[in-house]
Formats: sequence, structure tokens, C-alpha cells
Amino acid sequence: MPATPAWPPDSSPRLFVDQPLGQGAQIRLDGAQAHYLLSVMRMKDGDTVRLFDDRTGEWRGVATQVRKRDLILDVTDHLRDREIVPDLWLCIAPTKKGRIDWVIEKACELGVDRILSVLTRRTVVDRLNLDRLRAHAVEAAEQCGRTALPELAEPVKLTALLRDWPETRTLFFADETGGVPAVGAMRAHPGPAAILIGPEGGFDPEERDAVRALPQAVGIALGPRILRAETAAAAATALWMAAAGDW
Repeated sequence: MPATPAWPPDSSPRLFVDQPLGQGAQIRLDGAQAHYLLSVMRMKDGDTVRLFDDRTGEWRGVATQVRKRDLILDVTDHLRDREIVPDLWLCIAPTKKGRIDWVIEKACELGVDRILSVLTRRTVVDRLNLDRLRAHAVEAAEQCGRTALPELAEPVKLTALLRDWPETRTLFFADETGGVPAVGAMRAHPGPAAILIGPEGGFDPEERDAVRALPQAVGIALGPRILRAETAAAAATALWMAAAGDW
């Protein structure tokens, strides 16, 4: 069954901490996280925070020893287990800074399990700051209620991606030269899947032929209009999630 967001939403702050959480643990926060809680949220002793660690799920933390630049959180209640994320990868040729940040945020919000940057002949960006992109993913997960962060893989060339493609995973690729309607194709191919979005200039003919030659590849159409790469990524992901029953 798909998850249903709680309503009304819990108004307490929500933070990712990169360490295992458990009953009775104490978490010391400083730096940017402490600044957010102390200066923005005006946290005082006894206030609560929801914490998640990408391992054990979500926990309640109670603020103690609140000081000017840091604070201690006592971990008290286990609120929920780490979620089971739909088995979807998003493979996308990197777009310009700002746009790729948006893609990472929306992929996280929509429930993507793994994000791969794919280098093609027409890719305009060949270097990515993965630390910055991970920070965007964490911020999106904090906001949308995810307890499992999406994996951000190292950039890979399209040729290597196709060469090592798993036999049991369908690859839906947005084919600007024509493909089958996306929703029908996704319903006809349930199970582990990935979505491949090309660069801003599209795949070149040899690349498109190489993708089509992959037995697991299914070319899909995303409507009658020309979409930006980031729009196509969000639209295709939303369609897959709807077809898979996550929505």
C-alpha cells in the first residue's frame, strides 16, 4: 500500500543525522544544523525534533543542554521504520547548475531510489559537485518526510551504462523521435525499472541506436510537446510512480 502523509502535518523540525539512532542515544548538533534549530526555530530545552538516519527510520529527539552554538538531543521514541522505496532509478544527462539541483530535489520528493548522472556526447556538463547534490537530496528528504535517502551514483558514460545494464531491470528512455505512450508501457513492464533522460540536445543517432539495441530498453513518448530535460525527468518519474501504485 502506498504511504499516506499524516494530516495535519507535524510542525516540529525534521533533520537527517549521519549516525545510527537508537533509544537512549544522545546526538550533539553544531554548525548549520544547530544554527537552524537555535536561530531560525528558536529551540528551547524540552522542544522536540524528528530525526532520521537512513538506517533505522525516524525517531523523536528532545532538546537538552541548549547553548548558544550547539545543543544535545536525547533520542526517545521510535516513530517509524525506514521506508521501502519503489525500485526506480533515474538516469539523466547532467543539466546546467540550478536545473540539475532541481532534478535531484524532485527525484527525491517523488520517491526515486537511485540517481545516476549519464555522460553523453551532447552533455553540456561533465563535472558535478556530488556533495552539493547530496545536500539538496537531504534537504528535500527532510521536507517531504522520506526516511530513506536516494543513492547518488558517480557519473557514468552512456556506453558503460548500457554495457553493464542489469538483465532484470526495464529501461524506459524518453525517445524524442517517437515511442509508445509512457503510462501503457510502464504498466506493461512492472518490476524494477529505470528512466533514461538524454541531454538538452538529445541523444545523437548512434547513441539512440545503442539504447534501442538494449533488450531491456523501451522507448516512451511524454506527450505532444517538447519538454526540457528536467521537466521530462519529473514527468516520467511521476507517471511511473502512478503506474506502480506508489501514488
